[in-house]
Amino acid sequence: VEVLMSVNLPNWYARQYSTNIQLKLQAMGSLLRPYVTEGSYTGDQASPVDFMGSVEMQDVTQRFAPMGRVDAATDRRWVFPIDSDLPQMIDKFDKLRLLTDPESKMVENGVLAAGRRMDKHILNNFFADAKTGVSGAATTSFTSANEVDVAVGGANSRLNVEKLLSVKELMRAKHVDFEREQIYCILTAKDESALMREAEITSREFNGDAPVMQDGRLVRFLGINFIYCELAESVLAGTNEVTIPVWVKSGMHLGMWNEITSDISQRKDIQGLPWQAYIYMTAGATRIDEDKVYAIESYRS
Repeated sequence: VEVLMSVNLPNWYARQYSTNIQLKLQAMGSLLRPYVTEGSYTGDQASPVDFMGSVEMQDVTQRFAPMGRVDAATDRRWVFPIDSDLPQMIDKFDKLRLLTDPESKMVENGVLAAGRRMDKHILNNFFADAKTGVSGAATTSFTSANEVDVAVGGANSRLNVEKLLSVKELMRAKHVDFEREQIYCILTAKDESALMREAEITSREFNGDAPVMQDGRLVRFLGINFIYCELAESVLAGTNEVTIPVWVKSGMHLGMWNEITSDISQRKDIQGLPWQAYIYMTAGATRIDEDKVYAIESYRS
């Protein structure tokens, strides 16, 4: 049987394209939101908490003396909203050429970006001036007394056991209750590798059966829970150091005015009538209590 081959057969060759859109490696949304307090608000600012300071009893030294008065100090903490959005567009003509529909992945990608924006709000406000007073016109600064110096545990040192011991000492001295509240410390890749070289971290002689590591990850040490957040490397970077936050949940607050919202709509005001994936939210963060937030300076060359 003779088979006749046409010179035009190459016109039948098929091109195969991916039918799967995969997101590039990235931080998967908010990593810090579960570890701060949270509230929902309306208006141009909100007060998540009013403070009443501690008072001390006084000894009675006279009989039938006039009764004095002890006034507790009061204060108010404020959080302010920040609007954020992410518009992404795909041309109608481009969509006709695609075998896959990118809209769902564009929305997913945007939601992840919104989560990272939340973490930036939280990171930026660990050590920023907090707005206080009756209407938020006053400011309260982070206290340097709650900071562990970069030289603790060795000159030009990264996160180490000595620094963790020092920050725990500061917290105990300020009456942070380790039995009632979980303690959190941000961990980045560089500080993780530094801690992994410390004998106290990796040796069972020091830890016994304590869950310091799980599946190769540092989880908890000295009652401090590690939260992996690589975003801190850029947001909290200083001159040759990164400021690592250590805090309890009641010490930080995330205010939500508008949750992460997505909208898919067609832009009829643009040629080609493109589709737009629009992600937006309104959120803000603040430090609630200066004595519930601490800092460890970690060296970077």
